[in-house]
Amino acid sequence: MFYIKQVLLPNSPYIIRHGLHKPINNRNQEIMEHKIAETNARIDVADVLRGLAVMGIILLHSIEHFNFYSFPEEVPFEWMKFTDQAIWRGLFFTFSNKAYAVFALLFGFSFYIQDNNQQRRGKDFRLRFLWRLFILFIIGQFNAAFFTGEILTMYAILGIILPIFCRMSDRTVVIFATLLILQPIDWVKLIYALCNPDYVAGKSLAGYYFSIAFDVQKNGTFLETVRMNMWEGQLANMTWALEHGRILQTPGLFLFGMLVGRRKYFLYSEQNERLWLKALAVSLLCFFPIYGLNNMLPEFIERSAILVPLQLILSSFSSLSFMVLLVTGLLLTFYRVKDRSFFMRFTSYGKMSLTNYLGQSIFGSLLFYHWGFELGRYLGITYSFLFGILFVLLQMVFCSWWLRHHKHGPFEGLWKRLTWIGKNK
Repeated sequence: MFYIKQVLLPNSPYIIRHGLHKPINNRNQEIMEHKIAETNARIDVADVLRGLAVMGIILLHSIEHFNFYSFPEEVPFEWMKFTDQAIWRGLFFTFSNKAYAVFALLFGFSFYIQDNNQQRRGKDFRLRFLWRLFILFIIGQFNAAFFTGEILTMYAILGIILPIFCRMSDRTVVIFATLLILQPIDWVKLIYALCNPDYVAGKSLAGYYFSIAFDVQKNGTFLETVRMNMWEGQLANMTWALEHGRILQTPGLFLFGMLVGRRKYFLYSEQNERLWLKALAVSLLCFFPIYGLNNMLPEFIERSAILVPLQLILSSFSSLSFMVLLVTGLLLTFYRVKDRSFFMRFTSYGKMSLTNYLGQSIFGSLLFYHWGFELGRYLGITYSFLFGILFVLLQMVFCSWWLRHHKHGPFEGLWKRLTWIGKNK
């Protein structure tokens, strides 16, 4: 049994959690558990998860040259042929479709914390959250001016599902979220292709728009790049999300994140620990067979109208299984280790995830696109990965410094102030 030291501050309803210590008496234990269950308390593990997710996203974007797939024709050293492949495959295996999933899960979790806080004060947060989504949409448009892979606009649109379902029962939310996660659009495509042997799927719209984006990224001025990003770039991003199942999967993850908050699954208890251990076991059992089957399919299915939707369904399931594996592994480790100093380094990074995400878009475009320094011409995958690590480390230093002097990150504070403009919380 692990116990958390309780330190009560004067006039404070919260407990500051400092680590694992000796057992305390039953009465104090009951008080501690009640305080830990306060839904509006800061949960460090959520910030750690968010920080690690943003780190994974930035590292992936770095080796992709921020959706600008232009690389040097030659590598400076022969051994870099190996490291390039190892880094590319390793990062995509670990973070691709997983880091974003963690981020989406936490988006729903954050909504629950905010909504519950207002409910406890006798206020309805739903209309205010719609206003908050509108602000996020505007921020997303700013981000889209620099980066074709921006996700904030999509979050702002799909996030509408949260105030719609937040007063419904857990059962209803689970059923609807599961239906979204199961990729119904691609099941329809698969069944249609099986029933119509002559059916041939059309060309990818995302590929068409990304080809336009690539030409501008390679040759365009800053203003030409911004104009392209605001139209073709967003169309490329949205159509890619539709073609790869994220349009449905993302709101499903939002809802599951809301349930995680509602059921207090991120708070330590023996019951939650057992639950996460079961989730770890199930994710392990699911991931490897699904991942292996998905890789085998091209050897047995040649028809693309069947292969493409089936692979998307299986890759979606395997990625979610691995995401659960990552989340459960971190949660169990976080709650079991005595020294959490390594994990706590990511809390400030996670608290400023919006600022960090916008920063990577601006600087990534500046450093890799034609209008900027065009580093994609010189940096291969290995060097780009090292650049990504350096960029993340610099961001972490900045976040630690900033939060020592301010309560919120620059864009987090702006988003919060605009959310509550004209109204007392």
